[in-house]
Amino acid sequence: MPDNPPKSRGSATSAITLLAIAAFAAQAMVRVTDSLLPQIAADLSVTVGAASIVVTVYLLAHGSVQLVIGPIGDRFGKYRCVAIAAAGSTLMVLACGLAPTLPLLVAARLACGLATGWIIPFALAFVGDVIPYERRQQVIGSFLSGQILGQMFGQAAGGVLGDYFGWRNVFILLAVLLAVATLGLFYELWRNPITHVRNTPVQPARGFVADYTAVLRSPWARALIVLAFIESAAMFGAFTYVGADLHLRFGLNFTLVGLFVSSFAVGGLIYSLSVRVLVNRFGPVGLAAGGGALLALAFEPYYWIAPIAITATGLGFYMLHNTLQTNATQMTPEARGTAVAIFSSALYLGQTAGVAAGGVVFDRFTAVPVFLSAAIILLALGMWFSRQLVRRSNLAT
Repeated sequence: MPDNPPKSRGSATSAITLLAIAAFAAQAMVRVTDSLLPQIAADLSVTVGAASIVVTVYLLAHGSVQLVIGPIGDRFGKYRCVAIAAAGSTLMVLACGLAPTLPLLVAARLACGLATGWIIPFALAFVGDVIPYERRQQVIGSFLSGQILGQMFGQAAGGVLGDYFGWRNVFILLAVLLAVATLGLFYELWRNPITHVRNTPVQPARGFVADYTAVLRSPWARALIVLAFIESAAMFGAFTYVGADLHLRFGLNFTLVGLFVSSFAVGGLIYSLSVRVLVNRFGPVGLAAGGGALLALAFEPYYWIAPIAITATGLGFYMLHNTLQTNATQMTPEARGTAVAIFSSALYLGQTAGVAAGGVVFDRFTAVPVFLSAAIILLALGMWFSRQLVRRSNLAT
């Protein structure tokens, strides 16, 4: 059932805007090393394969830490945890740019993943605490713009800025962005009472086990966590190989491939900018049923269709994903930080599993079955989820 957060003086808009800036920098860190690997390998005198460990170790740290941090945010305050995590991330990202050897860079990336993994789950949980449920999807949709722009910036910075200024300066630039976000977050904590709002009174007797039990004993919460894993596995298990497919099938150079792939984020931005209209027009049920656009990628006969298909895929994905996110902030209000952290961890673990499975299929059978299976799974998931939303809405009334 929708909850009404405690009334508090202060601006939710300014608080959430600063969280979006922190999410921008955190999301940029996820993808920034993809294009920097050749430069890192050359500078540190290792192979590209050896350097790729900086990608793997970051994703594993970023995803796994979210399994254990939830009760901390519920106990000590989500906004405070984001501010502290942003401060730690600033130092660790700076350490990445200064690392003289691969082992030290790996250690810095590991620590960076452990720190940045706190930012987005607790930001979403904070939105759930201070924004009423009936307006939450629109606010989270707008908040998504920070993540999407961060993804675009991370991919672009790794390529363009890395070419002009070197890979170390890319990390230093991201550290500066995180430092700015950190200062803003701590200032907001000091001046804005709404940053101290919690969805429930402090409960000293609750522990980690009680918080996880509160989440996992709910059938709806378990369903959303499984859906998050499947959605991420299907989407990114296919989308990871879009660039390779374009290069192999059409012989496109990597500059065009990068531009085409970035149109996925354009689709996300279209959703973010039009979320109010889309939610009012279609509602959560209609948005949940709007995925499956990957099907077009499997059969496109001309390369110039790819940006259109990828943009449609990005729009469809964020329509479904934003609806899942919104429901995740409401699935266990009494342990919201824990619930959203588990949900977010399922996304990263699903992405890891999907990429591994997609690679096996891609090598043996090309990208067609990868894209087709992902499109079918996402479409079926969206339709099932929309039916569940209708059923729950009818029960509530």
